[in-house]
This record gives sequence, C-alpha cells and structure tokens, in this order.
Amino acid sequence: MTDSADRPRSDATRARLLDAATAAFAERGFHGTTTRDIAEAAGMSPAALYVHHKSKEELLYLISRSGHENTLRIITEAIESAGDPAAALRAVVRDFAAHHAQGHTGARIVNYELAALTPAHHAEIRDIRHRIQHAVRELVERGAEAGVFDVPDPSIAAVAVLSLGIDIARWYRDEGRWSPEDVAEHYAAIALRIVRAH
Repeated sequence: MTDSADRPRSDATRARLLDAATAAFAERGFHGTTTRDIAEAAGMSPAALYVHHKSKEELLYLISRSGHENTLRIITEAIESAGDPAAALRAVVRDFAAHHAQGHTGARIVNYELAALTPAHHAEIRDIRHRIQHAVRELVERGAEAGVFDVPDPSIAAVAVLSLGIDIARWYRDEGRWSPEDVAEHYAAIALRIVRAH
C-alpha cells in the first residue's frame, strides 16, 4: 500500500518528467529523443522513468491529451463568453492564438507529433480534435445563419480559422518582435475577415 505522503512526491516527479519530455521532444522531435535524454533532463536515471511512466509514447500521449483538453476548454469558454457570433469568434481566436504563442513549445509537440502515438491514443486525441473543430464550425454556422458572417462553406472557414492558431506554434519565438497579445489581437481581426463579418 502506498503511503499518502509519497503521493505528492510521486506527482511532482511525474510532472518533472513531463516537463523534461516536453523540452526534449520540442528540441529533438519524438523519434530523435531517447528515454535517457528525458531522464537526464529530469535529473533521474533511465530506469526511474519507468517507475512513473510506461514508455516514451505514454509521455507524448499525456502531453498531447493535456494540450488538447486545455484547447477545448479555452475554446468552449470563449464561445460561451458572448452571445454575438462575431464577438464570440473574436474571443475564440484571440484566446486560442495567445495560448499557442505563450505555450508554443508544448503546442508544437501537441500539433506536430501526433503520428508517433499508438492507434488507441491517436484515436482518443483525434476525438478531442473533432470536438474542437465541431465547436468552431457550429459557431461559424450560427454566425452565417444569423447573417453576421458571409461564408459559402462554414466548415472550410472553421478549418482556416483554427489553422491560423495552430501554425503559431511552428514559428513563434519568445525573443521575436511580437508579444502573444499582439499576435492574438491581429489574428482575431484576420479571423473576422475570413468569415467576412458584418
């Protein structure tokens, strides 16, 4: 039986391994990273990693699931923050873009290492991604039906809007000329032009 006092220490160790894996995957890619790289970055032995996580792939899955669940929450809250579709879309893109700029290292892994997941884990992440896309598509459809947006195909518009934010993780750097807030405000304005908001 595990002592309850050991649980916080174990949780902290698991979190340290996740942080180390995030940094290693971002620097070397999933396939270029070894379990030894992750363990050393976390200040542990490679054998100790397996005490807390089954595999390197499990670390990737946990990072990816957490990132996608956070994104779904951010988008859902932004949609619910305004009754007007244009204001809601502005909030969605602003918050989504800022999230990807602020957490660009993790977002790069979440968006570009999906192929390394097991089929079962990939299916779970794909389901969350579909829920994200569905929420944005419904918002664009609602705006089109209300005459607020002028889009011939709301599905394509929703994909274009989400692609804006996802791509930030590929190019954004902390030392660049734009802050996350700068990017967020400009991307929100671009998104409204994509849907031709009135």
